[in-house]
Amino acid sequence: MTNRCPDRKSSCAVDLASEPSLRRRTLVKSIAALAGSVGFSGLNVKPATAEPPLETTRIRMVKGAGICTAPQYLAEELLHTEGFTDIEYVAERDEVGTSKLVARGEADVNMSFAAPLLIRVEAGEPVVILGGVHVGCYELFGTERVRAIRDLRGKSVAIPGRDSSHHLYLSSMVSYVGLDPRRDINWIIASLADAKQLLAEGKVDAYLAFAPDPQEMRAKHIGHVVVNSSLDRPWSQYFCCMVAGNREFVKIHPVATKRMLRAILKATDLCAAEPRRVAQFLVDRNYIRNYDLALQSMQEISYRTWRDYNPEDTVRFYSLRLQEVGMIKSTPQKIIAQGTDWRFLNELKKELKA
Repeated sequence: MTNRCPDRKSSCAVDLASEPSLRRRTLVKSIAALAGSVGFSGLNVKPATAEPPLETTRIRMVKGAGICTAPQYLAEELLHTEGFTDIEYVAERDEVGTSKLVARGEADVNMSFAAPLLIRVEAGEPVVILGGVHVGCYELFGTERVRAIRDLRGKSVAIPGRDSSHHLYLSSMVSYVGLDPRRDINWIIASLADAKQLLAEGKVDAYLAFAPDPQEMRAKHIGHVVVNSSLDRPWSQYFCCMVAGNREFVKIHPVATKRMLRAILKATDLCAAEPRRVAQFLVDRNYIRNYDLALQSMQEISYRTWRDYNPEDTVRFYSLRLQEVGMIKSTPQKIIAQGTDWRFLNELKKELKA
C-alpha cells in the first residue's frame, strides 16, 4: 500500500501499512505526536495523575458501517493512555443497530445518531446520552423528480430498515416540512449497497446516505444532493452523532466513563485539525479502503462543533420531530431528564478549554 500522507517523512505521519511489525507502540507514538502537533493544550495524551483510578480497564464500543464515527476508532490508542488495557470493538449487526447493542449491554459506549437513542430512552431501555460529537454525516440524494424534501410525498425512499438511523432521520426531515412519514412516503427496505444502485437505476426516488457514501455518490454522479446536513439548516445546527453509554456501566464506572469521553473528544479534535493524517489512519487500520473518500469525509464533517453546540438542544429538537409523527410520546423535558447525563461533558469542556 502506498502511503498517501503528503508529509511522509514527518514524525507525525501515521504509516503502519509499510511496516507490518510496527503495531500499537508505533501507532500510539504517532497519535501522541499528532496530538502534540495540533496545538491544543487539552490534547495532552497523558491522563491526569491526580485522577482516581479506573474502576475497570475494559471497554467495549461498536464498529459500524460508516466512518463518521472515526473519533471512536482513533480514540483506541488514546484509551490506552487513559489506562484501559482491554479495548474491544463489537461488530454492528444490521438487525439490531449500534444503540441497541449499548442498551443490551453488549457494548458499553458508542457514537450513534441521536434519534435512535431517543427511541431507546422512550422505551425505558438503559441508555444514557453523554454528549454530542459532530454534525454533517448525512446527505439526502434524489432523482430529478426530487428537488426538495416536500417532493418526497408519494415517492419511494430506500432505507436499510424501519427505525434505522436513516428511517428516523428522514422521518424527522419530512415531518419538519409538514409531511407524514407513515402515509406520505413509500419506504423500500434495501441494503446500503443496493440502495445506491436502486437510486442510480431510478428504481427509487431518494436515499439518505452517510459517510463515505455521499462522497462516493457525488463522485459517481449518482442522483443529486437535496439536503446536506453539514450546510443546510436546521439540520446543520444539531448534532447527528452523539456519545451514549449503557446506564449501568456509567453508574458503576464514572471515572472510566469520563476518561472514555475525554479520549473520544480529543480524537474528535484530531479529526478536525489533521484530516489527512486521520484519513491515512483509517486506511491503514482497514476502516476504509479509499484514502480520497476518507479524506473528503474528514474534511466535510463538522468535527469542531462539539465545542460550540449544546447537546441538549439536539435532544430537544429531535424529540419534538419524533413526537410530531407519533414515534415517541414523551416530552423533550422527560427525555432529557431520564436519558441524558451532561456532567462528564461539562467537566471536560472546562478541562479541555472548550
